[in-house]
Amino acid sequence: MIFGLLLWELGRFCDIFGYMYNFLQGRLVFVRICLLTASLALVAVGIVSIYAVGNPAEPSPTGETERLSGYWQKQVVFAAIAAIGYVAINLISYRRLGTVSYWAYGLVLLLLAVLLVSRYIVPLPFVPERNGTHRWIIFELAGWDLPALQPSEICKIAYILALAWYLRYRSNYRSLKVLIGPFALTLLPMMLILAEPDLGTVLLMMPILFTMLFVAGAKVRHLLLIILLAVLVSPLLWGQMDGQRRRRISSVLLQSRWLQDKAEQHPKLGKILVGRDFSKKAWKNDWGFHLIRSKFAVASGGKSGYGFRRGPFVKYDFLPERHNDFIFASIAHQSGFYGCLGLLALYAVVVGCGLEIAVHNTDAFARLTAVGIVAMFVVEVLVNVNMTVGLMPITGLTLPLVSYGGSSLLVNSVCIGLLNNIGRSRPFSVAPKSFE
Repeated sequence: MIFGLLLWELGRFCDIFGYMYNFLQGRLVFVRICLLTASLALVAVGIVSIYAVGNPAEPSPTGETERLSGYWQKQVVFAAIAAIGYVAINLISYRRLGTVSYWAYGLVLLLLAVLLVSRYIVPLPFVPERNGTHRWIIFELAGWDLPALQPSEICKIAYILALAWYLRYRSNYRSLKVLIGPFALTLLPMMLILAEPDLGTVLLMMPILFTMLFVAGAKVRHLLLIILLAVLVSPLLWGQMDGQRRRRISSVLLQSRWLQDKAEQHPKLGKILVGRDFSKKAWKNDWGFHLIRSKFAVASGGKSGYGFRRGPFVKYDFLPERHNDFIFASIAHQSGFYGCLGLLALYAVVVGCGLEIAVHNTDAFARLTAVGIVAMFVVEVLVNVNMTVGLMPITGLTLPLVSYGGSSLLVNSVCIGLLNNIGRSRPFSVAPKSFE
């Protein structure tokens, strides 16, 4: 019996080994292995960091960190689901995804519309309100809450696929008139996501659009004209923003004590910046709370940090979102400048491998999809890191593959799997030479 079990286990191992061998076959094997290794390392860094902030080496005497103690276990479950997504996206040809990209895009728009219905028309039981926003859909199964679904996260990959499928033909981006299509694909989900509200995802989509248009071959003068129009319209948009969104954006400027003094002395300036009378006390305890604490956490890490699971920003609940949006601050606090460099180096490997995959595929849809995914990662990392240190507004954009969250981790893993799918496929060119 034992011998039979050993043979069965050996057979299973051979099946797994054979599958992995087939999985690694194809083009750009070394590039794809580097991509997978860096991605796994980032996921591991995230799980370890989430464990550290919930289980400090010196527990707080008041038990402030207990609320985060079990989050790392949930992240491990999310990582297992994300691994399934990574494998699943490689079981089919990426070209088939293009044929259903519009359907996926439409489904995501429908999910986003459901969130707005719950927020503004009829409250729905499966759309909870969290911190004044409606971003998640949660269903129950036998009394248990299933993992929360965040449509704005799914929108990223659906949008990239739909836009790449649209731009694969030269006639869809070479004149100013036909650029209406790509902008319609972009602005529709942007308006729905902004109403949740989710400023981070909104800020992410426009750079992806411009990157993909530029790579596709759109004329630079058309793109510059659109940027100019956006700059001219921005004062009107600013006037329509509510106080919360204004405070998030103006927080970058309000780090200046001189501007704080001016805003407090001149009520009109305060209303322009924050939508109401400015108060230094409110800035310190409310509007600028996370930003101030985050900068302290990063700065206190120094060169080498306090060490794993150590430091006041780990021991105490000084920074509530240190496992999620501000996880970079907790990593900097524990590992210091050198640890941050290592983390950014892993992202550089992911970006470099993604660009290498894009360069070596002449299929317009494949190349644009790869470039869109790379642009998404670059913008997410830049925005998250810069908002942590006070160089950009706090937008709620997570650090890809590292921050806590199931939807974000699943979507990012699927994107990595899609890059692997594109990389191992043979070049298939339907684009004219000018595209290259």
